[in-house]
Amino acid sequence: MKRWLIILAAAPTLLAALLVWANHHETPLPMDARADLVVVEKSKRRLTLYAQGRPLKSYVVSLGRAPVGAKEREGDKKTPEGRYLIDFRKADSAYFRALHISYPSAADSATARKNGVPPGGAIMIHGQRNGFGWVGKLHRLRDWTLGCVALTNQEMAELWRAVPDGTPIELKP
Repeated sequence: MKRWLIILAAAPTLLAALLVWANHHETPLPMDARADLVVVEKSKRRLTLYAQGRPLKSYVVSLGRAPVGAKEREGDKKTPEGRYLIDFRKADSAYFRALHISYPSAADSATARKNGVPPGGAIMIHGQRNGFGWVGKLHRLRDWTLGCVALTNQEMAELWRAVPDGTPIELKP
């Protein structure tokens, strides 16, 4: 009984420490940094910003719930693979900010049409669902999106600032 009381007494402190860690922001990207390329390595769960061929910063990300393989159709929960553009930003997303990826390409649409399925769309890089920013880095424990690339809200704020519309993005297996 005494052991359970100690565990119960320590639980709030442990939870608080976990949340502090989950929301600790590592070295921030300089305010004036501008990326000219975004690369997502799906197998490494890593997004890297580049400027003039040099890496600016890398982030650990979560992907679609079915992370292996390229997106083939709407609803497959896969994150696309290929070269696209960040073509617009969405401040009023259901998630903390969103940078839209120009999926589907003409080739993606043609393949889906050939297979008789819709290609899907609304693929974005975004933060956490509104109201759940407190989860912080804990979101990385599993792939949870429907095909998007997810970061913490603090990390998304950096991308929002550093990645202009029209920036190329490569999504690699």
